[in-house]
Amino acid sequence: MDTAKQTTLGGSFSLYGKGLHTGLSLTVTFNPAPENTGYKIQRIDLEGEPIIEAIAENVGDTQRGTVLQCGEVRVSTIEHGMSALYALGIDNCLIQVNGPEFPILDGSANPYVEKINEVGIVEQNAPKDYYIIRKKIEVRDEETGSCITILPDEQFSVTAMCSFQSKFISSQFATLDNIANYSSEIAPARTFVFVRDIMPLLEANLIKGGDLDNAIVIYEKKVEQAQLDKLADLLKVTRMDATKIGYIQHKPLMWDNECTRHKLLDIIGDMALIGKPIKGRIIATRPGHTINNKFARLMRKEIRKHEIQAPIYDPNDEPLMDNIRIRQLLPHRYPMQLIDKVVAMGATSIVGVKNVTANEPFFQGHFPEEPVMPGVLQIEAMAQCGGLLVLSQLEEPEKWSTYFLKIDDVKFRHKVVPGDTLLFRVELLGPVRHGISSMKGYMFVGDHVVSEATFTAQIIKNK
Repeated sequence: MDTAKQTTLGGSFSLYGKGLHTGLSLTVTFNPAPENTGYKIQRIDLEGEPIIEAIAENVGDTQRGTVLQCGEVRVSTIEHGMSALYALGIDNCLIQVNGPEFPILDGSANPYVEKINEVGIVEQNAPKDYYIIRKKIEVRDEETGSCITILPDEQFSVTAMCSFQSKFISSQFATLDNIANYSSEIAPARTFVFVRDIMPLLEANLIKGGDLDNAIVIYEKKVEQAQLDKLADLLKVTRMDATKIGYIQHKPLMWDNECTRHKLLDIIGDMALIGKPIKGRIIATRPGHTINNKFARLMRKEIRKHEIQAPIYDPNDEPLMDNIRIRQLLPHRYPMQLIDKVVAMGATSIVGVKNVTANEPFFQGHFPEEPVMPGVLQIEAMAQCGGLLVLSQLEEPEKWSTYFLKIDDVKFRHKVVPGDTLLFRVELLGPVRHGISSMKGYMFVGDHVVSEATFTAQIIKNK
């Protein structure tokens, strides 16, 4: 049950190139960052070198890529770099850029992946804080037919289904079942654009840095020969026959569904702005930065509602300790043995269960007309759970007892009544020193925290 650890880069790296929209020469540098930093982007070309947090709420525009904005400060085309960080499991990174966008490079996430592998990934001390999807969550856009759904799954996986308004390239799907395959199956997929979209972009003074080294251009709807010639000259490629539909590109497609693989790459980049690694399966129909951002914002709301997630408890699983084993370790007896079983345990954390029945002896006096479990017994139950964690690491646990030294930060959020199944999650806050141990305990009913406390206990040998 021991948790994975947060990670950062083993060193800094820089990438150089032109901006897709501005045509500027840009340098982006990815640096290691301390635990719990998340992703932050710094504009080092501006006065005061302002930093923007790379989170979904800071997205100011999604027309042509994902644009972070905080006041006057903007950074665009961040999605390929963010996609590589997120897919390779990096939690903390400070990114510095000397202009208003990341360089487009070859239009894929590959250059980032190669550089990350060069500098390596370093494990940090803080636990990786996964958000585990427990129920279906969905965002739809009725107008565009776009929809993103996430379902419970053991790992993170994505399926993207695209339909383009085009006879030349109609419907495609791409799937990434295992994030470990991102580097080979998704990262090299290049961005793409339709000829019909390029004209207005050029006229709007955008894509000044666009060329055939960083995008796949799809000519799928006939235009006037003169218009196509103008475009070919701008892109510095041989003029084409306007009657022939096809791809305009320097290097051939890597996969038939390269465009949809790139959409999948973008989804992962936009999910990076959720701020936590996710365990769940995303199914995206007609994805795009706008719906991706809507979904990422919804996920952030969801996470705030369940800041502390309940452990997963399956009554079908064999317990690690039943009540008989618990009785061997703890000195408590009826009516004070408050843990029925232990269902998970690691070196620093434990999950215990108590079923609250109408026959609990304390209900006789604790509001018999409206039975409520006393708060002090909830704390006692958490402490017994913590005691089992500490005692199980001793040679002869039955010869020791744990005693409270202090209790802090106690909160009771909901009342506990007959019929509730209580789940306890207790974690050591540090190693046990001189027989003294500090722990943080949470108690859940269903998905909700009903009480929590921090406590310090002493382990003393029985006389």
